[in-house]
Amino acid sequence: MLQRSLGSLEVSALGLGCMGMSDFYGPTDEAESIATIHAALDAGITLLDTGDFYGMGHNEMLIRQALKGRNREQVTISVKFGVLRDADGGFLGSDGRPTAVKNFLAYTLRRLGTDTVDVYRLSRVDPTVPIEDTIGAIAELVKAGHVRHIGLSEAGADTIRRAHAVHPIADLQIEYSLISRRIEANILPTCRELGIGITAYGVLSRGLISGHWSKDRATAPNDFRSHLPRFTGENLGHNLALVEALRQIAESKQATVAQIAIAWVLAQGPDIVPLIGARRRERLTEALGALNVTLTAADMAQIEQAIPVGAAAGTRYNAYQMASLDSEQ
Repeated sequence: MLQRSLGSLEVSALGLGCMGMSDFYGPTDEAESIATIHAALDAGITLLDTGDFYGMGHNEMLIRQALKGRNREQVTISVKFGVLRDADGGFLGSDGRPTAVKNFLAYTLRRLGTDTVDVYRLSRVDPTVPIEDTIGAIAELVKAGHVRHIGLSEAGADTIRRAHAVHPIADLQIEYSLISRRIEANILPTCRELGIGITAYGVLSRGLISGHWSKDRATAPNDFRSHLPRFTGENLGHNLALVEALRQIAESKQATVAQIAIAWVLAQGPDIVPLIGARRRERLTEALGALNVTLTAADMAQIEQAIPVGAAAGTRYNAYQMASLDSEQ
């Protein structure tokens, strides 16, 4: 497995995003989820990404179970915290207060069955708490040995600079794909100036540009994609037409649509690590195949022509969620 650097942290060129194994994408299969994590580790993936609010702790406990009998020091566990939820799974906002930071971590360590989290990050910037205070609290946890590296999530350029001034930031986790390229204007240049890596999630836009989605695909009641603008109404038809344009390129490269989409993100720079949200081994195997896809300058130009910046119809989240993103302000 190829390695890439997130700040001073070295990880595999692809990471495994574990969110869908516990929440948001409909029914889950715990046995298959664990088998998928095992297959990822066996393939050389070292980065596992989770959040303490994924399944209200379930995802962390799933990872703990999957890592039984494995060498913990060979795995980089990245954890997002701060999202508040209610008993029905609803969202109540974010909490970045220093006291809350330490409380969240205490529960995370217990659920993961570990003494240290490798990368710890606030999932959404809390507008009521200065980012300096939140990062300062995590820095205290670094000093105490409970956290190894500090990350950010969906933060804008100004917030990134302010956070980095308090403590070195290893990486920014943010959505980045062929149809979500807003970071290229200011956020990505800022991170590169400061030596901060990018952990890119949503590289397949939650399955939309995987080549496996269709207009008549039914979603489960608890699948949040049914409420996302890009998956609804006329937007869906427009976006799937983009996928078909990408499919032609994929076929010419003897690759799948998903592999081309992942390879495109990989090609954006050695400081970018795509997170693969595979919930099943077959999807993981397909994603790993992207590492064998080489995109030439001509290929990149053809992809750019097929899916130029801003080509997607609809925002990546609904209006309420978009308003909570510091990166979109």
